[in-house]
Amino acid sequence: MDMMAVPANAMRHLSEAQLTMKPVVVIVGPTAVGKSRVAVEVAKVFETEVLTADSRQVYRGMDVGTDKPPLEERQGIPHRLIDLVDPEGSFNAGLYRRQAIDEIERLYREHRLPLVVGGTGLYIRTLLRGLCDAPPADPVVRAALKREAEDQGHDRLYARLVDVDPVTASRLHPRDESKVIRALEVYQLSGRPMSEFQREHGFSERPFSALTIGLNRERDVLYRRIEERIDWQLAHGLTEETKRLLDQGYQRESAAMKGLGYRQMAEHLTGEYDEAEMVRRFKRDTRRFSKRQMTWFRKEPGLQWLTIEESESVQRTAARVIEQVDRFLTTLC
Repeated sequence: MDMMAVPANAMRHLSEAQLTMKPVVVIVGPTAVGKSRVAVEVAKVFETEVLTADSRQVYRGMDVGTDKPPLEERQGIPHRLIDLVDPEGSFNAGLYRRQAIDEIERLYREHRLPLVVGGTGLYIRTLLRGLCDAPPADPVVRAALKREAEDQGHDRLYARLVDVDPVTASRLHPRDESKVIRALEVYQLSGRPMSEFQREHGFSERPFSALTIGLNRERDVLYRRIEERIDWQLAHGLTEETKRLLDQGYQRESAAMKGLGYRQMAEHLTGEYDEAEMVRRFKRDTRRFSKRQMTWFRKEPGLQWLTIEESESVQRTAARVIEQVDRFLTTLC
């Protein structure tokens, strides 16, 4: 039996010397790998908070489907950067970066280590490496592109992006409407492709000294955990949560309602297919999403991977993470 536990006497805050280096610890990985529970154990040791990097958990009232950790699982550890906007509200990587930096600076003032945890790669890249100076959002252009998607379909909109910015199109899923619209918006406003702005910027800013740890599992184990989590969500209120959101007037076409689980459930509830087909699609699409997450993270420079064994306890994994954090902080002294 794995008895290794998180060290009980390891409570510590940042020294003045460490603070000058602006350290940030980031834990990433695919959905259902177990990031949240490991992060809570790490946060307890460093007497800090969890700064969530999840583009779905920013929405209020969307709890089961976005897998927000229940209060009992947070074990008294504050979780920031969740429940920021209502489901019809807009949110993006730039807004996330500004709010995350505010939280990080607050933790520095308290001599505490910022701990960023999540699976939204763009949020993390933007936080750690900056944001290119593409034109800001234009509500008129964006609304017109959304109408075009509704009238002519997602495939037609994606085909337009392929024509004007094939590099960005190759990085996006054709159904990722918000990102496709953003790329087309940039092109319409500037006459230049988003990929050109990103190439010029190079994501070369380094505002923090960052340790980025990636958690992973064997594929068959990860896929089984994905299916088990979906079964739990279906048994613990995803149907009722989706019905409530629809009854409150949130449209299926909104970015929030197109998230995994809500999209498939809404299509089932409106009669597009039966429950068995809904579950099949939900699990299939989530497996595909986890593959895209891993593809993104494997391209990120400097990421240190930890493979979690199937029988490994949360405490054992957290202790391994803490060992890496300790070594990292030592280099900053």
